Amino acid sequence: MATGVLQRVLGGLGRAKCGFNSAGQLTEWCRGLSTSNSRNSPDSWFKSLFVRKVDPRKDAHSNLLTKNEESNLYKIQFHNVKPDCLDSYNKLCEEVLPIIHADKYYPCELVGTWNTWYGEQDQAVHLWRYRGGYPALTEVMNKLKQNQVTTLKHMKERGKMLLSRRNQLLLEFSFWNEPVPREGPNIYELRSYQLRPGTMIEWGNYWARAIRYRQHNSEAVGGFFSQIGNLYMVHHLWAYKDLQSREDTRNAVWHEDGWEEVVYYTVPLIQHMDSRIMIPTKASPLQ
Repeated sequence: MATGVLQRVLGGLGRAKCGFNSAGQLTEWCRGLSTSNSRNSPDSWFKSLFVRKVDPRKDAHSNLLTKNEESNLYKIQFHNVKPDCLDSYNKLCEEVLPIIHADKYYPCELVGTWNTWYGEQDQAVHLWRYRGGYPALTEVMNKLKQNQVTTLKHMKERGKMLLSRRNQLLLEFSFWNEPVPREGPNIYELRSYQLRPGTMIEWGNYWARAIRYRQHNSEAVGGFFSQIGNLYMVHHLWAYKDLQSREDTRNAVWHEDGWEEVVYYTVPLIQHMDSRIMIPTKASPLQ
């Protein structure tokens, strides 16, 4: 009788999928239980029996999700360039950015630099890594201010070419590989997700298991979440040979057992999402 009552309750919770063995015991966990937008509903107490709980330790989310021993900090820059200045802007970046990247005087590395191909047009995207975290970032900024010959001239010339610019400071998820230089030619997709406040741990829990589905063709480049700038932002960076390769790779993952569950559980966490297809510039270590 208890089994029958439980089955009827589960039937009223939406897309639930439960099974019972011959002894009447619950053998499969329920699908379709809401993760964030129904925590205050009357049946949330029941759902909590099946939803994985976050470790209640008193620690910042950033410490729970990152590679603490490495303490890498990333900065992503979005520069909207005047349409007639994009070529000149790229040439200026090709002259200056590799110098900073190669100079041991600056504790930072240029991970990649791109022009948006599909998405926001006439846009340049730069991704920097600071080994040593915030102290390294502060050191670089101070040294750039002192280098008036190269950087100030670059910034002055660059300012004439820009319509707007914005940046974010990011940390990398512990379960993603660190971005490393790769040979091309490749196209890159930057998928950006604005998450609902309070759901970053849930996102990390699901993607820590899901990332294995997206590594068969070495397409996974890096995964980051924001610390300063737009908060609760996640960026996933992927590499493909071309648009058809992207299509084939993304379609193939739906044949992986478990991928549909990741999509089902993570979509409710998203407020807004965006995709950019980007082409590396000559100065980019990621080609």
